[in-house]
Amino acid sequence: MIVRSSPATKRWLHKPFPDAPPQLSAIESLVQTLNISPFLATLLVQRKVTTFEEARTFFRPELSHLHDPFLMKDMDRAVDRLTRAMANGEKILVYGDYDVDGTTSVALMYGFLSTIYDKLEHYIPDRYKEGYGISKAGVAYAAENGFTLIVALDCGIKAIDRVAEATALGVDFIICDHHRPGDEIPAAVAVLDPKRADCPYPYDELTGCGVGFKLLQALCRVRGIPAETLWPYLDLVAVSISCDIVPVTGENRALAYYGLKQLNSAPRTGLCALLRIAGFVAPNETCPPAAKHLDVTNVVFGLGPRINAAGRIKHARAAVDLLLAEHHHDAEDFAYELNQHNRDRQDFDKSMTEQALAMIEADEWLKNAKSTVLYDASWNKGVVGIVASRCIERFYRPTIILTRSNGKASGSARSVAGFDVYEAIEACSDLLEQFGGHTFAAGLTMPVENIEAFQKRFDEVVSASIEADDLIPKVDIDIPLDFSEIDAKFYRIMKQMSPFGPQNLAPVFCTEEVVLVGEPIIMKEKHLKFTCRQVGSGRTFTAIGFGMSAWADHLHQNAPFSICYSVEMNHFRDQSTIQLNLKDIRLAE
Repeated sequence: MIVRSSPATKRWLHKPFPDAPPQLSAIESLVQTLNISPFLATLLVQRKVTTFEEARTFFRPELSHLHDPFLMKDMDRAVDRLTRAMANGEKILVYGDYDVDGTTSVALMYGFLSTIYDKLEHYIPDRYKEGYGISKAGVAYAAENGFTLIVALDCGIKAIDRVAEATALGVDFIICDHHRPGDEIPAAVAVLDPKRADCPYPYDELTGCGVGFKLLQALCRVRGIPAETLWPYLDLVAVSISCDIVPVTGENRALAYYGLKQLNSAPRTGLCALLRIAGFVAPNETCPPAAKHLDVTNVVFGLGPRINAAGRIKHARAAVDLLLAEHHHDAEDFAYELNQHNRDRQDFDKSMTEQALAMIEADEWLKNAKSTVLYDASWNKGVVGIVASRCIERFYRPTIILTRSNGKASGSARSVAGFDVYEAIEACSDLLEQFGGHTFAAGLTMPVENIEAFQKRFDEVVSASIEADDLIPKVDIDIPLDFSEIDAKFYRIMKQMSPFGPQNLAPVFCTEEVVLVGEPIIMKEKHLKFTCRQVGSGRTFTAIGFGMSAWADHLHQNAPFSICYSVEMNHFRDQSTIQLNLKDIRLAE
């Protein structure tokens, strides 16, 4: 007999319902002009879409809506230096981070520049030997091999010392980053980062790959290259946006929209091979798959882990080689290698997560703390960020997982909704040698002897600033919905609100008075599946709850309950049916 734990408590947070006269008027107008239901019109108004023209832009983004790249601080200097380097026959090194954003950035920049210039190389630092960002070894490699310009992507905004060293060696830097700057900006020839306080660029949520794309956009304009030449590279930009978990709003929305179109119509050879080995394309099927529309979720869970696995397990160069591959045979070899690395990553992930959770359970202070900071010198550095996320699934609080690397304690931080882990780490910066990142994810390095002090200080900072509610997982619910509203037209229009991602998440609905039709089923000992209907409605739907098997013992025939869920399309054996992806369940009082 399998004994299942009790379901975790979650907060259901209902988004404000548009009830002011202008909002109600906008809903009514959208219902009439778009011929949609009031529920769909309400979703649009919640997303600040209130007029027909705004709806047209929202449903059909245009690349003409992209901002002028020269609005970005230092863009003119970057284009001038890059143009001069090519005119003078200088050697250019394209340098990037080892994650998905970094490798797609390098593939984008190197791939495009190589069509107009041949004195190029690309360089990805070794995660284990060099660490994150611009490394001493990278600068030395450039100087020793006659490179006079480095274009750094998805890193460099805090590389004050490395840029100074490079300058002294006669190597210039163009930095294309999107991470938060420190108090000082590196003295590079050009520093492109929309998060710079002095940067007037109207959108600051681009990925590193997105910033690189803006540089190429500006270069094309100066050199008279048609902008359309860049469009085939948008599949790389879409992969970076999806996997770097940036807001899918504004310019990112347009880039992701057209990048996913590229991925679904004419993806590059390497991504085709990766789609095939990830199971999105059958062995005898053409690529891209005609029957399946690939979306952000497919990219995040299907492509992202395999691209990331190269740098986590061995070296991220293999990921760049895949993304640049031109021949199917080469691409298939690289995809196979990345898939093997991903399997190894999964093994490390499982064993390290078990060890980390056991460490917390065995320590009363750790169990009762408002944060988690764990260290084990034997842990694999490439998986610490994933393990941090796994720990949050069990102990919902800001988490940092550290291991030993090059004699230091190095690791990754992950946060919970509503808490800025970067600021909390910054408050402990006197104990650190290096740190950087975003609101919800960061990396850091410190002397091993500082771990205990950091663990205590970090928890003090978190405890002083985190709200009690932030330590309870939440489900944001857009609107209540009756089953009678869910049909093919509803799904088709809702799907046009994609691509979904942060700040434009797939809508989540809640429905009360739901009852079982038949018995719930447990799949793979951890997932929940059942058929249900709403009292008073004849419509039935299949509901899937991933990781929600604990609920099986609490659901009974003729006992109504409430659910919150997203509406999805399930494709199986040439049949497509609407299904509900469960987020949480509430039993009747």
